[in-house]
Amino acid sequence: MKPVLPHAQLDWDDQGRPRSRVFDDVYFSDQSGLDETRYVFLEQNRLAERFADLPANGRLVIGETGFGTGLNFLCAWQLFEQHTVAGARLHFVSVEKYPLSPAQLQRALALWPQLKPLAEQLLRQYVAIHEGFQRITLANGRVTLTLLIGDALEQLPQLDAQVDAWFLDGFAPAKNPDMWTAELFVELARLAAPGATISTFTSTGWVRRLLNAAGFKMKRTPGIGHKWEILRGEFLGWPADVAPPLPYKPWFARPAPLTGERSALVIGAGLAGCATAASLSARGWQVSLLERHAGVAQEASGNPQGVLYLKLSAHGTALSQLIVSGFGYTRRLLESLQRGTDWDNCGVLQLAFNAKEAERHAQLAEAFPADLLQWLEQPAAQARAGVGVAHGGLFYPEGGWVHPPALCQAQAAQPNIELLSHHDVLQLRKVGDQWQAWDGERLLASAAVVVLAGAAEIKRFAQSAELPLKRIRGQITRLAQTAQSAALNTVVCAEGYVAPARLGEHTLGASFDFHSDDLTPTAAEHQGNLAMLEEISSDLVDRLHIDQQPVEGFEGRAAFRCTSPDYLPIVGPLADLPAFNQTYAALSKDARQVPDSACPWHHGLYVNSGHGSRGLITAPLSGELLAAWLDNEPLPLPRSVAEACHPNRFALRKLIRGK
Repeated sequence: MKPVLPHAQLDWDDQGRPRSRVFDDVYFSDQSGLDETRYVFLEQNRLAERFADLPANGRLVIGETGFGTGLNFLCAWQLFEQHTVAGARLHFVSVEKYPLSPAQLQRALALWPQLKPLAEQLLRQYVAIHEGFQRITLANGRVTLTLLIGDALEQLPQLDAQVDAWFLDGFAPAKNPDMWTAELFVELARLAAPGATISTFTSTGWVRRLLNAAGFKMKRTPGIGHKWEILRGEFLGWPADVAPPLPYKPWFARPAPLTGERSALVIGAGLAGCATAASLSARGWQVSLLERHAGVAQEASGNPQGVLYLKLSAHGTALSQLIVSGFGYTRRLLESLQRGTDWDNCGVLQLAFNAKEAERHAQLAEAFPADLLQWLEQPAAQARAGVGVAHGGLFYPEGGWVHPPALCQAQAAQPNIELLSHHDVLQLRKVGDQWQAWDGERLLASAAVVVLAGAAEIKRFAQSAELPLKRIRGQITRLAQTAQSAALNTVVCAEGYVAPARLGEHTLGASFDFHSDDLTPTAAEHQGNLAMLEEISSDLVDRLHIDQQPVEGFEGRAAFRCTSPDYLPIVGPLADLPAFNQTYAALSKDARQVPDSACPWHHGLYVNSGHGSRGLITAPLSGELLAAWLDNEPLPLPRSVAEACHPNRFALRKLIRGK
C-alpha cells in the first residue's frame, strides 16, 4: 500500500507554532510548551533525581507515544546532561505515525532557542527517517534515540525493551482515540520495567481506568496552564485478569547479562568488526580489535567504492525491514565523514533492464514513499544519470557511494578501542569467565566477551564451525575518469554498478564467482565487468574510451563476500550446538512445542557475519544490535527481524526438519 502521508501535514499559526491538519490539534501548549513538557513528563516521572542516581555505565530508558516535534525528547536530554555522571546513558524510544520532514522539524524547533545546541545535533542526524525502526546516536553515544515510524499498534508489539518511564503524548484522546486504547496500554505494560512510571497531559476518566486495568496505578494530580488536572502513575505488575504475554521462545531469549569486567575481543576489522567495536566503545566497553592483516578494511571492506544499494521487497520481509533501518543508520553515520572523498550522497539509480525488473520496480514504487525511492521513465533517468541509459528505473535520492575503509577507520578510531594488527586468531578457549584467543601456541588476548566478525573465516573456530556461511569471490574494475565520464552524476546499477569518480577513478563491479579461491584479479572478470557496464550505459563505455584499452591493462581488486543461505546476516549470541540439539530434541517430533528449557549458550560468545554485498547497509546497525544484546538494551530492530538474523535459526530449522 502506497503510504498516503509519509510526513506530517501541518499548518502554522501566526506565532509559528505547528498544528496537525490530520488531527486538528496542536503539538504543544499554546501558553508554554516548554513548561508543560517539564512539568507533565519530566517532573511527574521524577527524572531529575533518577538521572542523578544513575551510576557510570547505568542507563534509563524512556518510552513515548507521539514523537511529534521532539520537544519532550530534547527536554529529557537536556535534563539528562545536567544531572548525570560521565558514562551514564539515556535511551529514548518514541513511536510516530506521521514524522515531521527535516524542514518542518527545523522550523518547529526554532521556537525553542533554549534547546538550540541539542536541536542542532538532532537535526544533523535527522536524515533518511523512513518507516520502521530508525536508530539515531547522539552525544558521542551517550544518548540513543530510536524512532518507531508507523502505527503504534504495529510498531510497539515488535519492540524488545524494558521501559523505565513512559510519556503518553499522542494528540488528545477526543482527536486521536487510536492512541488511547486498551490494546495499546497492554503493550505499554508488556514493555514496562518493574516500578516503571508513567505520565500524560490528559486526565480523561476512561484513559485512567484503562491504564489501571493494564496494571498501572494512576492518579490525578494538579495540572499546569489551562489543564486543571493531569495523570501520573506507576506500573504495579501484570494484571491478574489479563492473559499474560507469551514468553519469548528460549532459543531467541536474551542470555543472562554478564556481570564483571566490560572487556571484549572483536575478531576481524572489516565493516562488521569495526562497527561492533564502535558500538561497544560508545557503551564504555574496553575493546581489543584483532586483525590478521596490517590494518582495518583489508579484505571485502577494502574496495575503493561501495554502493548504498537497497534491494527491497514490496512485501515487508525481514530482509527489507533490515535494509530500510540499516540504510538510515548508515546514512546518519556518514554525516560525520568527508563528503566527496569518504562518501557522496549522489543518489543511486537502479535500471529496469528487463521485464521482470520493470515489474518489480513498479511494485516497489507503489509500496514506498517518494522520499525513499521514485520511478523515473527513461528520459528522466538519463537526465538524472548525466549519461545515456537505455531504460527507466528507480532512483534513491538519499543513496550514493561510500569509501568503506574511511568508515572502518573512523569507527576503529573511537576511544576504548585498541587495534591489534597481524593477530591471526586460530582458536578460541574458554578459561573460567575469560575467552582466550590463540594463534596456535601463543595467547594473543583475552576478555569476557568475544565477537566473531571475520566473515567466513569464523568457520575455523569449533564453536562456530557449523554456521552455514559461504564465500563468494567478487572482483571490481578500476576505470580512470575522463573529461567525458565526469558527466556521470549518480551511481547507476543494473546487474553490476558504476559510480561517479572518486579521486579521479570510477569503480565498476562486481563479479560473482562461487568457485574460485584465488584472489588474483583476472582479465576474464574484467571483461565480464565491462559487459555489465555496456548493459548499464553504452554511452559511458564510449566516454571512458574502453575500446582503446586492452583488457589485460585494467586494474582491479578481488575479495570474498560472505553470505548465508537466506541472505540475512548472522548476528547474535552463539549457542553450544550439541547441547542445543539435546535440549530441544523434542522439536524434531513436534515443531509446535516450546520446551521450558533455557538455551545452552556459549556465554559471552557472539557473531556478526554474513552480510554479503550489503555490508555497508547491514553491518553498522548489526553492531548496534549486538551491543544491545550484550548490554540488555532496547533492540534497534523489530523483534521478528532480530530473530530472523539470529544464529540459532539454522540449528532450529535442522531440528524441525528432523536432520
